[in-house]
Amino acid sequence: MKKQVAVSLTARLLKFAENGDKTGWTYIEVPADLAQELLPGNKKTFHVKGAIDDHKIAGASLLPVGNGMFILPVNAAMRKGIRKKEGAMVELQLQLDTQRYELNKDLLDCLAEEPEALAYLRSLPPSRQNYFSKWVDAAKTDATKATRIARCIYSLQRKWDYGLMMRYFKEQ
Repeated sequence: MKKQVAVSLTARLLKFAENGDKTGWTYIEVPADLAQELLPGNKKTFHVKGAIDDHKIAGASLLPVGNGMFILPVNAAMRKGIRKKEGAMVELQLQLDTQRYELNKDLLDCLAEEPEALAYLRSLPPSRQNYFSKWVDAAKTDATKATRIARCIYSLQRKWDYGLMMRYFKEQ
């Protein structure tokens, strides 16, 4: 069995100003040489696990941004876990995450009652399916989870992507 490579770096939390669908994202730049240590020859999105400071992460994505560079988006749960904002320095430890993400069971059970919405979800690339599911996973209360499932179903019935769903419900 091949030993997993781990990489470490000290980096600054950055934030996109105006950058299309990434506007407002907090992220960490991962240099090309470190990304290549994790997954040699790869130029596409891949999953990592490890820690930002002492906050454990798993199933996070490294996204290519050109010239071999990647970024690690730092979502709200991660920012809360590290208690830091844009401009702060963090210690990052990463390794390749080969664990396959499973879609939220409650979301799938509810979508079983809505075959067209389920079919649309399944037609999306796995990374896009995961946006919906991980949003449901992140709910802290049963009430929030139920609301998020209902919003996902409503959106998937209309063949909306995750971003459109979020913009629509933000305006409500």
